[in-house]
Amino acid sequence: MKTHNTNHLDLGTFRQIVSPLSPVNDDARLLIQGGTIVSMDPGIGDLERADILLQGTKILAVGKGLSSRSAQVIDASNMIVMPGFVDSHRHAWEGQLRRIAPDSSTLLDYLQSTHFSFATAYRPADIYLGNLATSLAAIDGGITTMVDNSHNTRSLEHANAAIDALEDAGIRAVYAPGAPLAGEWDSASWAVDLEYLARGRLRDSTELVTMAMMSQWDRENWALARRLKLRIITEFLGREMGELLPVLHAEGLLGPDNIFNHNTGLTDSEWQILREAGVQINVCPRSDAQYGLEEGVHTLQRALDHGISPAISIDVEASYGGDMFSEMRVAFFVQRAHAQAQRYAGHQKETRPVDVRTILAAATIDGARVAGLEDRTGTLTPGKQADLVLIRTDDLNLYPSNHAIGTVVHAADRSNVDTVIVDGRVRKLNGRILGIDHTKLRAAIDASCQYLFEQTGYLSAPFARHSPQFNTSAATT
Repeated sequence: MKTHNTNHLDLGTFRQIVSPLSPVNDDARLLIQGGTIVSMDPGIGDLERADILLQGTKILAVGKGLSSRSAQVIDASNMIVMPGFVDSHRHAWEGQLRRIAPDSSTLLDYLQSTHFSFATAYRPADIYLGNLATSLAAIDGGITTMVDNSHNTRSLEHANAAIDALEDAGIRAVYAPGAPLAGEWDSASWAVDLEYLARGRLRDSTELVTMAMMSQWDRENWALARRLKLRIITEFLGREMGELLPVLHAEGLLGPDNIFNHNTGLTDSEWQILREAGVQINVCPRSDAQYGLEEGVHTLQRALDHGISPAISIDVEASYGGDMFSEMRVAFFVQRAHAQAQRYAGHQKETRPVDVRTILAAATIDGARVAGLEDRTGTLTPGKQADLVLIRTDDLNLYPSNHAIGTVVHAADRSNVDTVIVDGRVRKLNGRILGIDHTKLRAAIDASCQYLFEQTGYLSAPFARHSPQFNTSAATT
């Protein structure tokens, strides 16, 4: 990754958008009282009118009748208390490109409207703002953990800017730098810079932001990741990728440190290899359909058929929204539609309809496992980090809440997210995310968009009916 100073902007200016996060006092206690608890921990179960006691960054106790004289109290009556969502696959740098191409229907459409155009012009400041916008919106919608697939890492400056944004937002994140697909990039410094990050800034695996690596199949790159003890994240789709699996498996190059995104177009025997090797799987309900990836139907059921509990992920916001509530609904209803279509067609092997608890698990504990963070988050378990979401059930769109998990999966949205706690730190309270200067944030994003649009010759139109239109005479690098 080479230094990239084109029209350099002082990141310090943008880092004033979010108030500095204060350290969490290890002795401070917070009592969340009287909520409907969906713990996602089979040993704890679901509890009505129960409490959760936090101390510092951790969950101290879950149960009924908890008390602590020194604790600050949050009244959770008329609220569902649940683990924060885990988005196991997001390209956070694209925060400025939301709905830039809502009608895209192929993978090439997506690549042309992001990687082959705007991405080539991103400065470190643009990476920072994209990551910040994505992270803050994720928290606002109840996502407390995000695996950031940062495949636009053009320099060490870009990497540090991305990490700065994740840390400033206060989200739990796995930062996974990856090579750009187009434009300037000095590949010669990749290994040195990756090792610098892994053994330097992100060396502490207990911190809020940890590290992985994003890479397509590359023997040297995968070996480098394993030498640095980094998980390897790969966009895995299509027949050619599937045909690689027997060779990779025979050479012992697949394992639980692999995270595969999408997993479309694979045969039963290839799915069996993924299971035998313990590869971590996430599926992408909206993007698989939006961009017509192979069968066009997300592969949650294929994973379940082969004994794999997959995570679900949001992927990108270039065409649709970035909230987990929508992702869960698409996952649920597309699976139901697929199962019914098989029954209607008279298939001998019946596919059972998925239930809401399975979908919520895919968005919480299964996502945490894929991210390698199941010992820290994904369930409300004493000893785990305090990553929680409180959802108001007395809002007009949710009351009465006759089934807690059904409410979360089928009816709630970000407007119902009252409180979000990440690592014991309250990031959203009473329906409003804390510590953000919204005016500065919008102004900074507007300035970034203006620069990117000018550099690529993008002809901005708020009601454009097609994919982004570019002035072909404009520079794209």
